[in-house]
Amino acid sequence: MQETTPKRPSYEELEAENLRLKFEIINLKKVIFGQRRERFIPAVSPEQMIFSEFDALEEVSVKTEQISYTRSKRKRNHTPHARQLLPAHLPRKEIVIEPEEDITGLKKIGEEVTEELEFKPGKFYVNRFIRPKYALPEDAGVIIGNLPTRPIEKGIAGPGLLAHILIGKFVDHLPLYRQRKQFLRQKVDIPETTLYGWVKSCYTLLWPLYEAQKSQVLGSDYLMVDETPIKVLDPGNKPGTTHQGYYWVYYDPVHRQGFFDYRPSRSREGPNEILAGFSGYIQTDGYTGYEEISRKKDITPVGCMAHARRYFVEAENSDPERANWMLHHLQILYRMERHSRDSGFSHDQRFAQRVSEAAIVMNVIKDWLDHESLKVLPKSAMGKAIGYMLNQWPRLERYITDGKLEIDNNPVENAIRPVALGRKNYLFAGSHSGAEQAALIYTMVSNAKLQNAEPFEYLRDVISRISDHPHKQIDELLACNWKPVLSSEA
Repeated sequence: MQETTPKRPSYEELEAENLRLKFEIINLKKVIFGQRRERFIPAVSPEQMIFSEFDALEEVSVKTEQISYTRSKRKRNHTPHARQLLPAHLPRKEIVIEPEEDITGLKKIGEEVTEELEFKPGKFYVNRFIRPKYALPEDAGVIIGNLPTRPIEKGIAGPGLLAHILIGKFVDHLPLYRQRKQFLRQKVDIPETTLYGWVKSCYTLLWPLYEAQKSQVLGSDYLMVDETPIKVLDPGNKPGTTHQGYYWVYYDPVHRQGFFDYRPSRSREGPNEILAGFSGYIQTDGYTGYEEISRKKDITPVGCMAHARRYFVEAENSDPERANWMLHHLQILYRMERHSRDSGFSHDQRFAQRVSEAAIVMNVIKDWLDHESLKVLPKSAMGKAIGYMLNQWPRLERYITDGKLEIDNNPVENAIRPVALGRKNYLFAGSHSGAEQAALIYTMVSNAKLQNAEPFEYLRDVISRISDHPHKQIDELLACNWKPVLSSEA
């Protein structure tokens, strides 16, 4: 039997395989040795990168227009080398130091004041609710003051302690077992099971507020959506392994509000269920899980330029000339956006700027993509970058059509960042219900930050009030409407 000689690969196939392997090696080196960042530093000097000019398109016959653009000079706060003044709002404890010499009969001519910033660690204390009893005349009974509603019925934890535990875990990323060790240093022993029980009770307590926040966000007509993984312990998994769950984050960039939704998987069921009745703009990356919801007639999909840019950053080592061309032109678009943001432009002003200036850059980029896509190998890093951008182009250019739309999905990615930091500390959620509880608390603290409210003060106040607050007026306790009642001092 005659053996068939295997077909030898062509030169083009070998070249494509060589480029693919080089790209994989570069990425592996980045993971092992490099910093994870995407900052673009142009290969030319700042003087050459004039903001109102575009690079010539080599070997591409396309019409370009030149725009003139003047940026207002950004004010920079230069910190002097002198000692920084201590915050005026901090309480002062005055310590008068008299000279050691005899000052009898001497006249005081002035004083020198030196300030020192000091710190006293948080301390436990006990609230004792003393309610005197009074007997009514003629044995008519006994009267006594009403005990305030407790956050946890018959529980020993006050609202400040509960808020401290939640902030420690979900803002400062301290697992409960570490918090217990901190408490032990003050000779207060709270078992871990009790701490977990308190977190679960806060979840039940705050659930109506979470639902109100969700309704508030979904009432918008413009949402950004993104997802991030979370490892979860699941009894159904093999010992030593974890389940891969996901937090889906829905963010309203106009009103700066959002909420976290936990799902056991990354399937399209999550966004399809949450956004079932939504109509308006949905801004996402190119993940296929959003395709079904994006095809609905009441939804207008918007792309994320940051995700498109990321592919060119990854291709910079294998094809620096093309990558630098694209990154330079994207940098022009981002400078326009920064200028409009720094200048406090309204949505109408942003729309006018984009139509008159950003649209020109986008047209140049599109012509370049169409021509360069014919010159690169589809499976190469640059081929994937160009292919992704062309596939997403109708969604990427949509931000030009409405001044309230953002150029990318970065605001919602910023909302996800605390989850990524938390993963490095507590590694995984103890159960699916634990991950759901975390989604609620992340929602509360992230909205407090977005509204410039101090998360601890917000949570402490809400935890102390929500049990007695009228359900129909629950929106008053949302971070966007919150007005503190309690004093900040214990």
